[in-house]
Amino acid sequence: MITSAPEQANPVGHSAGGPPAGPTPPETATAIELVRITKRFGTGSRAVAAVDDVNLVIREGEFFSLLGPSGCGKTTTLRMIGGFEQPTGGEILLHGKDVVGTPPNKRDVNMVFQSYALFPHMSVFENVAFGLRRKAVAGSEVKRRVGEMLELVQLQGKDRRRPSQLSGGQQQRVALARALINRPRALLLDEPLAALDLKLRQTMQIELKSIQREVGITFVFVTHDQNEALTMSDRLVVMNEGHIEQVGSPREMYERPRTRFVAGFIGTSNLMTRSIASMDGTTAILECGAGERFVVRDAAALGAVPGGKIDVTVRPEKITLGTEPAGGEMCSLRATVTNVVYMGAWTQYAVRLADGAELTVFIQNATNSEDAAERGAEVWLGWDPAHSLAVAPQ
Repeated sequence: MITSAPEQANPVGHSAGGPPAGPTPPETATAIELVRITKRFGTGSRAVAAVDDVNLVIREGEFFSLLGPSGCGKTTTLRMIGGFEQPTGGEILLHGKDVVGTPPNKRDVNMVFQSYALFPHMSVFENVAFGLRRKAVAGSEVKRRVGEMLELVQLQGKDRRRPSQLSGGQQQRVALARALINRPRALLLDEPLAALDLKLRQTMQIELKSIQREVGITFVFVTHDQNEALTMSDRLVVMNEGHIEQVGSPREMYERPRTRFVAGFIGTSNLMTRSIASMDGTTAILECGAGERFVVRDAAALGAVPGGKIDVTVRPEKITLGTEPAGGEMCSLRATVTNVVYMGAWTQYAVRLADGAELTVFIQNATNSEDAAERGAEVWLGWDPAHSLAVAPQ
């Protein structure tokens, strides 16, 4: 039998590839709270709601990410927290104080932009010292604190260089040091890794999380990259068309998505709409062929009834491929392999069910065995019913 990738396998780059999430800050320690925040652009019938009636709590000292596709409202939300956009309605509480109408320089937060916005004519030292100079901090104190920041971001010895003499990753570190040197209570980051190449971006993800832990302040990070959010975040929110789809830890968002959108946006998922043959308590028994079994637990909470339909998702790495039906209480469906792609750490299979539905299966290459299903092979799919997740439709 060909077995599935174990749950610690990481075909989509989630938690196994990055640092652990760390202890969850206390529920009562709130750094930032959004209360029914709305932002509309335009007026009258042409007004468009970029953010629509959003409520959100970000805890003290956590790395929190705003995740979603372009146009979902995540950057607008971040800019409202920073004071660069004013909401149409609602409250923005920074450590319990409503700051709506307060200019950015009067809020105890700093922002790192995607472009870094470094001063090209200034040295690394002067870029980092800029905020202290504006506050008329004594020269000896400036030197000490800039030295500490450059050591924190691993740029010792590069203080005399200009931004043009640095790599993209080094420029990103300078921008981070400049934002941190004034010791804000929260740091806002607007896709700061987007301009970096893949390998450097992955390295900076780990370093950025390590820096956040060392300084101990709240980081609010905007990204459209699910891997970044899963790797770095203590918690994250998925946004779609100005609304919140779900808030939770990286593991919760990946393993227990609540909506079809979240299941499809985070990682690779097999999303299906299936007919319900019958109900066994709260468990939906789905229609399938003779000898097959497909059940979804806790489906009644989403209104599942006999004769109705349900949206269900199964992650590719949860599925096994075999030559015989999966036994016992396992879900088990016949399929035909339509494509095989060797990916190094795992093999990706495209399979077609008897009703024509296309699914993806990830199998970890744990050994050097050549015992793999080939294109055109008739196979059985099997998985634990706990991995059949009912999700709310879009």
